[in-house]
Amino acid sequence: MQADIDEQVRVIMNGADLGDTDLKNAMETALRERLVECRKEGRPLRVYTGYDPTNPDLHLGHSITLRKMRQFQDFGHEVYFVIGSFTALVGDTSDKLSGRPRKTTEEVTAAMESYVDQGLRILDREKTKVVYNGDWLSKLPLSEFISVASYFTVQQFIVRDNFRKRLDRQDSIGLHEFFYALLQAYDALHLKTDVQLGATEQLFNIMAGRKLQTAHGIPPSICITFPVLVGTDGKSRMSKSERNYVGIAEPPTEQYGKTMSISDETMLNWIKYVTRWPPEKIGEYTDLVRNNKTNPMEIKKKLAWEIVSLYHGDNAADHSQAHFEQIHQQRKRPDDIKVVELVQPIGIVEALTDVAKVKSRSEARRLIEGGGVRLDGETVISIDAKISKSVLLRVGKRRFFDIVIAESS
Repeated sequence: MQADIDEQVRVIMNGADLGDTDLKNAMETALRERLVECRKEGRPLRVYTGYDPTNPDLHLGHSITLRKMRQFQDFGHEVYFVIGSFTALVGDTSDKLSGRPRKTTEEVTAAMESYVDQGLRILDREKTKVVYNGDWLSKLPLSEFISVASYFTVQQFIVRDNFRKRLDRQDSIGLHEFFYALLQAYDALHLKTDVQLGATEQLFNIMAGRKLQTAHGIPPSICITFPVLVGTDGKSRMSKSERNYVGIAEPPTEQYGKTMSISDETMLNWIKYVTRWPPEKIGEYTDLVRNNKTNPMEIKKKLAWEIVSLYHGDNAADHSQAHFEQIHQQRKRPDDIKVVELVQPIGIVEALTDVAKVKSRSEARRLIEGGGVRLDGETVISIDAKISKSVLLRVGKRRFFDIVIAESS
């Protein structure tokens, strides 16, 4: 029995970072004790993580806590996938040195439509409890919210690093920004959870939940946080706004190609958090790269294959690897290139929006100005360029279109 609990603690706490060794040790001890208690009571742990639908895409940064929740599921515990349908309207600035523009109800609703499907690419569909915090927070009486606020002081908020820096710069801080931590804390109280997972920047919010649970006579949630994943640029946190993310729902070749574009140092950071690999394999691969015992590209290809396999299956991973090797290593034309037949010449901007399905004309112009568009291998330098004959259109590093103009044949 105890060996099983020790194994659970080892797996679950692997990669955890609470910013303080003593706090991490305390949470590890609390997790072990709660597991023993639950075993005696014959019940699973109640575990949750919340995700605010501020944009439609979940990415590898989100997958860290999703994968950790899957580990809890595999150990037989109860997992709550909380969609922040209400908190997204407020906006969490825990990771910001400035305010965050508030989202409208329409924007949040549109974004969260795909969240469940993306999250269930990792979580066990049959065992996951999907809940929306708007179901209880939107009905929270003002008197009860004031009661929640009474457990905290203004000083506790303004000493937080991001708020303090903004005050030092004399930047404004919206009063609603303080509410976010209280609302997240209420989620933990409402769900009566044993464990809450999150990114390191959410430590204050999660600890607030513990305080609120204790005040209401509920055993406080064990807090387990993980580092924010660096993006494909190797500098900033992974986010859609920085355009440095790998989306969970992105096409296989995009996932593979983006992963192959990261630096060796970023690769070593990613393998600790976004794979199914056990700690022993991660340690082995890290040693091989650090001590120049292998070409880092070989490990990077294993990582890219693993990521695609996770979200699209082994066959898609095999195909994406073959595609990458053919285009980028063997410098060959892709076999599965999409052929697009047109009846008349077309402007390059229109080709990008209509054929390559670039989201907007402004995005198409940015691609051209950034040197990311080629026709038969030649970089397009003008947004006024036209395609008047059959040509190979390349968008970015991985998207190809064989455009056939009927009039030129």
